Order: sequence, then structure tokens, then C-alpha cells
Amino acid sequence: LAQVAIWLVDHQMNIQLSQVFGTLLKRIPLRKSPVIVIANALLIDWNEVVPSEELKYIVGNPPFVSKQKRKKSQTSDQAIVFEGTKKSSNLDYVSCWFKKSLEYMKDTRIEASLVSTNSICQGEQVGILFSQLLRMGLRINFAHRTFKWSNEAARNAQVYVVIVGFATFDRKTKSIFDYEKATSEPEILEAQNINPYLADAKDNLIEDRSRPISDVPLMKFGSMPNDSGYFLFNDEADYQEFVSKNPSAKKFIKKLHSTKEYLHGKQRYCIWLKDISPKEIKNCDAIYARVKAVKKSRLSSSRAATQKLAEMPALFGEIRQPVTDYILIPRHTSENRDYIPMEYFSKNEIVGDTCISLETTDKFIFGVISSKMHMIWVKNVCGRIKSDYRYSIKLVYNNFPFPINVSEAQKKEVRLKSENVLSERLKYSDLTRSEMYDPDLMPLSLRKAHNALDKAVDRCYRSEKFASEAERLRLLFEMYDYYVGEGEQLEDAA
Repeated sequence: LAQVAIWLVDHQMNIQLSQVFGTLLKRIPLRKSPVIVIANALLIDWNEVVPSEELKYIVGNPPFVSKQKRKKSQTSDQAIVFEGTKKSSNLDYVSCWFKKSLEYMKDTRIEASLVSTNSICQGEQVGILFSQLLRMGLRINFAHRTFKWSNEAARNAQVYVVIVGFATFDRKTKSIFDYEKATSEPEILEAQNINPYLADAKDNLIEDRSRPISDVPLMKFGSMPNDSGYFLFNDEADYQEFVSKNPSAKKFIKKLHSTKEYLHGKQRYCIWLKDISPKEIKNCDAIYARVKAVKKSRLSSSRAATQKLAEMPALFGEIRQPVTDYILIPRHTSENRDYIPMEYFSKNEIVGDTCISLETTDKFIFGVISSKMHMIWVKNVCGRIKSDYRYSIKLVYNNFPFPINVSEAQKKEVRLKSENVLSERLKYSDLTRSEMYDPDLMPLSLRKAHNALDKAVDRCYRSEKFASEAERLRLLFEMYDYYVGEGEQLEDAA
């Protein structure tokens, strides 16, 4: 079957070549037979099949298997390929072929080109995989950034992929094929260097950082109850039923914001007893009963840390509630959205652990992280749950380069455009945030408000318009280099 498939493709290419030159190219009868090896490509020595000095190119479409869907045998193979590499189990299966190719290509002029799921060039996988590949001499010479790829099979599998062309030496010219949309035709951009994020920038690997590189407020995760559900109410009806039976308990209950409910227009509530005296708690039988249930639940846990929390059964397991009004950011959101919906909430409304909070009332900060500029950073740097964005404080926000030397007039414009976005949302109170930010359903006036905000934020970065996503990403990486370099200089001086 493999031999017939190769002959068939050879025939198809001959037809195309004949059309280009206007003459019929025939290769029948077929005289050459390909070398086909039936084996596990990850466990055999490629040099034993074809000595590397006899080869010029490697092209391939390795299996697209995420870490969640690997079979036991595939996990075992991957462990062998990446023996000694920390966190290699977090890599997609396709990563194995990049490492095997580079091992084979050592001290040669071989060039390789592999189709891969785009996840290896995003989020935590970049640091794990490419830190090793770069040490092995990887040089990326051309790349197709994310596009939607389908095959000619009956079921027509469709996935978001990249193509990485690499060697252990640099080509004189490097090219990035950039797609405005995943289904668009590519624009070819010349590049000085192509980094593991497939951007025209230095080979920087973005890793977790404990504090922001920019002078901005700290982000933090929401509070985690660790309560087996005793502090929480499932929905509005659950809450109303409880307070109707226990009116005196109402003052101990606050609104709770979690990602799912925020995006889909639901409201949850929780019992919040921080700074409430033991006497008040004990005087409310319904609340005290819940506290005792939490204590019993924590004591029955097999985790020592949870058992320790039983000493404070009236409190959430982890408390990180903002002391001022704050911006709420969902930790997980659909990759189909052009923007992550963010919102201002009162300090008296509790942030759950599926969300992130940013303590600031400055609409300039809100405007920047709600902009296209920030979304491009999110898209290329953040990790993924399946294909959805997993917003990370340490990886995304703390490494994001906010604009430098912004004038007060520019900040004022961003704040004004941010207010316009928030005002437009109020006009569509019948829509959930999920519906409002669905790319196919987003109200035109809201989209226009976001476009105006994007332009205002862009002008804080530079006066010239950006022609493409690749151009924006290049500037962000240049600014990242500046921020990190400045930080290193300051540390050296200290």
C-alpha cells in the first residue's frame, strides 16, 4: 500500500510538471522502488535504514496525538526518545520525530520539514521541547504559522497545524508563511531569524516568571474553598431555597464568580466567613452546621495539607480575595473568541479559583489586556486545554510587554475606548458573555468598540499601523528582549 501510494503521488506530480512545461512526462514502466521499512520509527536507528550521508531531505506528517490521548505504548516510546528530559511527558507525541530527525541530521547538510499540531509552538511545550532542540543545533529556516489543514481521506480530518522547516545550519534567506485566518492563503514574509514560536525574533523561550516584567499590578488566582461543596450553592434556586429556610444566614452569603457561570450568564453564591466572629457563626445554626460539615470532610481527606485545613473549618482552603474592586479574567476560554471577555467586579463579590483577579481600577490596564495586542501574545504563548486557551499568570501576564513611554494623552484615549467597550456590553444584557463574544454573533457596535480600542492600544506601541499578526508578534518579542535585558542589567548592578 505504501509503495502504491508513493507511485500514485509521483504520477500526480508528473502530471503537474507536464502542465507547467507543456510536454508529457512519462515514467512508465516504473523502474525505481522506494525503500519501505515496516518498523517503529521511534525505536530503530535511522542510519541503519539509510546512512545520513546519502540523504538530503526529510519530510513527514507524524501522528497527531496529544498527551491526553497517547496509548501506553506511545507513552513508553516517548519516554525512550526523551530519556532524561524533564516534563517530556507533557509533550505531544509528534515531538518525538523532531528529536529523532535532529539526532539523525547531526553533522550533515540534511534539511527537514515536518507537519505538526500547532501546540508544540505554544505554551509550556515550547520551553520543554525547544530548549533541547536548540542545544542540538536546531535552526528554523522556514515555517508555516497556524492554518487549518485537511486531507483527502473519506472522513476529511481537519486540524490546526504548523509546518516547521529546519536544519542544523542557517539558510541565507528565511521565510514565514503567515495566515490572517486559519483558512486564508498565506502571505510570505522574509525573516532574520525564526524562533520556536514561529516569529521573526530571537530564540527566546518564555518561561514561568513570578512577577511581571512590566510595572503593572499583580494578578492572582481566585480563592479555593476545599469544602466538598458545603460552602457553595449550585445555582440561584439552591441559594434562594437555603435563605428562605434560614433568613438569618443571608448576611453570611456573597456572590461567587467562576468561569463557567460568568461566561454563560449564571450566578453562584458562597458562604464567606472571613472576619466573622465565632459567636456570630455559632448563633446561626444553618451556617454552623455547614462549618462542621466542612471540618468533617477535611479530616477525612487522605491529604495531610487538607487535614491541616480542618483547624480553620470556617474559612476557604485558600483565600486570595482582592481588597479593592478588580478585573475578573476567566482562566479557560474558547480559542474561537477574538477577545477574552473580562469584567470589573466589586471587592465584596468573591473570585472563585477558576478565575483570575487583577486589582486595579485603571481602565488603561483593562484596555491593554482586552486588546488584540494582548490576545496575540495569549494565542502564541499560553498553554491549552484541548484547543482552548488556558490563561496563565506566570507564563502569559507576567511575561507580557506592556507599552513603554506612553503619554498621558495616549493613556486617556485607551481609558475612553475601554469605557466605550464596557458601555456597549450594557446594551446587550439579553446576551451572555459567551454569546456576546462568539465571533459569529458578536454585535457590530461592540466589535467596532473593540476595534477602536485596538487602534488606541496599537498607538501606545508605535505610530505606524501593523500589517499582520506576525509583525505584532515580532515587536512584542523585541520588547520582551528589552524588558528582560533591562532586568538583567539591574540585577547585575545590584
